Amino acid sequence: MAYTALYRKFRPSTFGEMVGQEHIIKTLKNQLASGRVGHAYLFNGGRGTGKTTAAKVLARAINCLNPKDGEPCNECEICKAALNSSLTDIVEMDAASNNSVEDIRSIREEVNFLPTLAKYRVYIIDEVHMLSTGAFNALLKTLEEPPEHVKFILATTEPQKIPATILSRCQRFDFKTLSIDDIMKRLQIICDESNITISNDALRTIAVLAEGGMRDAISILERCIQDRRKRNK
Repeated sequence: MAYTALYRKFRPSTFGEMVGQEHIIKTLKNQLASGRVGHAYLFNGGRGTGKTTAAKVLARAINCLNPKDGEPCNECEICKAALNSSLTDIVEMDAASNNSVEDIRSIREEVNFLPTLAKYRVYIIDEVHMLSTGAFNALLKTLEEPPEHVKFILATTEPQKIPATILSRCQRFDFKTLSIDDIMKRLQIICDESNITISNDALRTIAVLAEGGMRDAISILERCIQDRRKRNK
């Protein structure tokens, strides 16, 4: 069986499992519960603060057949297809490597077609600040008059590099760096579910070294586990 990195294995599958971004989660869940979801979002924050995780959960919640209090059920056919990456109506794009005009033009062509299975076609564009000037201009044309069946979730660590014309058409959410206590709580859950014994001092040291990023904290934990296993052999 192929090895799965801890940060992927324990990526939160609901808003409720996320830590440290309560101000954002509350707003998003209220929008979902009231049916007032925007057509474009911008998630800004440091690496490992939950931007991509929140985007994935939001994309499922928007399309979930049995949502509850703004959360995806993760059990319906739409959620299951999204979780195993077989749902073509949720498109994830890394702008760091797909930043040309042609990449965005392909999206502009796709948005004219209705979703194949879900209610909405959702585009998650990570590192959106890496888009070229021409790509931003192409994206702007779609954001100005988006089809009813299309949603955009843009994520970035450098919002100052995004044109004001794009920013003005998105609902912006700023993800804060996670506190040491929040990181420790999540690491403890991961350790408990993985049958890993760890001291509180070790958890705190890892949380401090992570500098506010959950993904970095989990990566450090994973290296510590691997080093301990090597020593015990």
